[in-house]
Amino acid sequence: MLGIFLVTHGTLGESLIQCACHVLNRRPAQIAQLGVSAADDPLDALPTARALMQTVDSGDGVIVLTDIYGATPSNIALKLLKPGVVEGLAGANLPMLLRILTYREKNDIHTVITKAIAGGCDGVLHMKVDRDAKN
Repeated sequence: MLGIFLVTHGTLGESLIQCACHVLNRRPAQIAQLGVSAADDPLDALPTARALMQTVDSGDGVIVLTDIYGATPSNIALKLLKPGVVEGLAGANLPMLLRILTYREKNDIHTVITKAIAGGCDGVLHMKVDRDAKN
């Protein structure tokens, strides 16, 4: 099973995990997060990130999620990547995380990444009110 490691600003990673727990009614296995603050030096956080990532890696690979590409969390995540083994996605959101959790057990890392990106994008939409519907 693919591991999941979130490297995000502040408590966003843990919040996403907690939301997934709510949806799934359980805490998923092989998932961890590292919250990074503005004061953190990426090089100082790197050993902690590597250690946390190892806790979710069972040998099948790890998907690293981060929130904003180019920010400190993604700079840490970039240093963890190994093509085909440890892959990274920026723009983490709950639909993306749920897709990874749904597909990670029976699919290869590249298939799961494709599903995750589609889920993340499909989960962003403009909600409109039906003006003719009675509330």
